[in-house]
Amino acid sequence: MLKPAGRRPSISSTTGVGEPPRRTDTRSVVIFGESGAGKSSLVNLIAGTTMAVTSPDAGGCTTGINTHEILIQKNQNETLKVKLFDTPGLDECPQGAVPDKEARKFLKNLIRTLMKQGDIHLIVYCVRGERPIRALRRNYNLIYSQVKTRIPIVLVVTCLESYKPEMEEWWRVNERTISSVGMTFSGHACVTTDMMTESEVIERRNQSYDAVCKLVEQCRLSNETDVHTEPLRGAIHSAPSKMVARKNIVLFGQAGAGKSSLVNLMAGKDLASTSNDLTSSGCTLCWQEHPVEFDGKSYKVFDTVGLEEPQLGIPQYLDAVENSYKLIQDLERQGGIDLLLFCMRAGRLTATLQNNYRLFHEFLCDKKVPIVVVITHLENEVGEMDAWWEKYEEVFRDREVHVAGHACITAIKGNSPRRHEESRTTIRKLVKEFTADRKKQAWKGGDNLFVSFMGNLRELLVGNRKSVRKNMVSRLTKRCGMSPGVAKQLADRIKNDEVEGAT
Repeated sequence: MLKPAGRRPSISSTTGVGEPPRRTDTRSVVIFGESGAGKSSLVNLIAGTTMAVTSPDAGGCTTGINTHEILIQKNQNETLKVKLFDTPGLDECPQGAVPDKEARKFLKNLIRTLMKQGDIHLIVYCVRGERPIRALRRNYNLIYSQVKTRIPIVLVVTCLESYKPEMEEWWRVNERTISSVGMTFSGHACVTTDMMTESEVIERRNQSYDAVCKLVEQCRLSNETDVHTEPLRGAIHSAPSKMVARKNIVLFGQAGAGKSSLVNLMAGKDLASTSNDLTSSGCTLCWQEHPVEFDGKSYKVFDTVGLEEPQLGIPQYLDAVENSYKLIQDLERQGGIDLLLFCMRAGRLTATLQNNYRLFHEFLCDKKVPIVVVITHLENEVGEMDAWWEKYEEVFRDREVHVAGHACITAIKGNSPRRHEESRTTIRKLVKEFTADRKKQAWKGGDNLFVSFMGNLRELLVGNRKSVRKNMVSRLTKRCGMSPGVAKQLADRIKNDEVEGAT
């Protein structure tokens, strides 16, 4: 257990934004959040003593960056040096001690200066537990725009002294919403900094101290092993022994193939809705993100909408194409894509399936992401399920649907519990094999065929060059299997700036 190094006084100082101390061997941690989130109280929690003046005492009068150096006792023979930068609260009104615009400028300048000096190791986003999740995104985006995935960002949720049944429940309740609004954290801690003397609060405060210090310790370990040179992704459900980088997996295929059941099979529990009816389920044509963990590894599985023109209708089909493109852009910003999972129901390799394969593998990911195929609904297959692949592998080759691996499974338990469990083992083995660190690094976008093609198309369309437009529509028709009408409508969307991020 980490604890403050005795009761020796820690160093505390106030500096201008552009004047942080020079690089030392300490772990530099920047704490930010809105005014009243409990940043200074968090400093005191880590220090084990009243070091920072809290808002009720100071009336929010902090006008610079407060720097505190703390020694944390790791064990009998080792201490951890931590330098905490307590920043002015964000979202203050113009009449506040530090107006919001000025506080944001302070924070950005501090981050830039520390990054230039190579003296920043962790960023802590401090928020109050009762704040609506969507209200947190603006401040998150401010920091993320500065550091991208170069510096780990962790979430510390305060004011949970009365949260039932336990503080960690806050994370379980809100994790999916946090992910759905586009916030990604390398770790989290649910805490209280309350100084009340009731036994339950004291116990929770001690738990809070351990949780926060573990985040700082993980920061030290990740820097010593160069973990954050590969972007940290995902959120840690509890404070484990090291920070976990989640692999990004994009799952695509036809509706009714069992993609949601496949997610649940991998996870070993029900995460995704298994409704196969696009209309009755109120489908929004948006991808769904599911955190999946097994065998000590963490993954983020993105379940996309099947691009089936006849079923969706032309407008919905165009929406789905646009949505898939935006997903690829989002993942590029989050660190890349590690694996494409092509899910299809046992049966004929239709033209629609071939076109979906080409769109994701060839155009969206430039053939640079490993792709594997998962054949579902094989619970009644005579003999071993893998015999299906032996019969039809040549068909895939003949139609130029090339995959790095395959899994023949059933995601339905039904009357085949043995095959269901065998399928879980098979799909997990496949995912682990093709997301292993020794495999090709996650694709991080770039000037791929689809991006450059769409950008050129938009540029040429704006220039009203009809002959070039005709050639581009022809290419959409031939390569993506779109009908001429659909290809023309997609081209018109691009011309009218309805497809974002294609430049």
